Amino acid sequence: MNHAVKVDSDRNFEAAAMMAFAMLLLPLMDATGKYLALYEGVTPGTSSLFRFALQTVFTLPLILIVLGPAGLRPNYWGANLLRGLLLGWASGLFLISVKYVPIADAIAVFFVEPFILAALSAVFLREKVRWPRWLAIVVGFLGAMLVIQPNFAEFGFVSLLPLATATLFAVYLLLNRIYSAHDNVLVMQYAAGIGGTLAIAVVMPLGTLVQLDDISWSTPTTGLSVALLAFLGLISAFGHLIVVAAMRLAPASLLAPFQYFEIVTAAVVGYLVFGNFPTPSKWLGIAIIISSGLFILWREQRRAVQRKRDFSR
Repeated sequence: MNHAVKVDSDRNFEAAAMMAFAMLLLPLMDATGKYLALYEGVTPGTSSLFRFALQTVFTLPLILIVLGPAGLRPNYWGANLLRGLLLGWASGLFLISVKYVPIADAIAVFFVEPFILAALSAVFLREKVRWPRWLAIVVGFLGAMLVIQPNFAEFGFVSLLPLATATLFAVYLLLNRIYSAHDNVLVMQYAAGIGGTLAIAVVMPLGTLVQLDDISWSTPTTGLSVALLAFLGLISAFGHLIVVAAMRLAPASLLAPFQYFEIVTAAVVGYLVFGNFPTPSKWLGIAIIISSGLFILWREQRRAVQRKRDFSR
């Protein structure tokens, strides 16, 4: 069954407001994971496991209400579980990175994801990527390197983990493009929650065995840690559902720039809670990354407008 929703241009403002709210909300998930790791002794692996398990639990009743029991059966279980595995590993790596690296810095580096996705789409989906987009990809990557460079000297290899997260997340989105026409978005999110839970559950015993603390199991020992883990799962489920709802109301090209709102919350929370604030050189790198992404969006929107004019003639 095709669950595509017709885009209503009159609801663009509502969709943009929802997307902006979601992007301001989601960095709280990263901040919660960082707080749990630093002050509650809960490893990033444990936080990731709770995130996806609770995301699945929170999404389950919504699917039953909206779609009924049939919604629990995706058309492509294998592909959707793979999406969840990729997202689970991406989330785990990112939570490990923000344990050591300022949140705003990690998110800034993660913003190379749209550029990686463009390259993967050109190779695997045969999408035509013109030279201005390739130029923006290169410039955005250089901006990421500007953010990473001082972090690498201070934190070492862990400062590169957001790049690995961006790569895994880009492959995840690539699979979204391929399979979103075959399954409802709620079903895909539910299946991804199961896959993400499995992804973390598979690697945690290995981490415990070889004593890799960041991906080993740690039992929450305080009421605060349990409450924060529940909050983590709730933000994950609620925030991504808002994104899905916004995407159903307006074109992705309109909403994509609002992803950069994450930097605002990341910088504010990083400063207020952890005492971290990006240096001028890092702000320059962030500005380069954002400008590269906005250039791609501006150009694509301009070309879309031109195509409509040509069609109406």
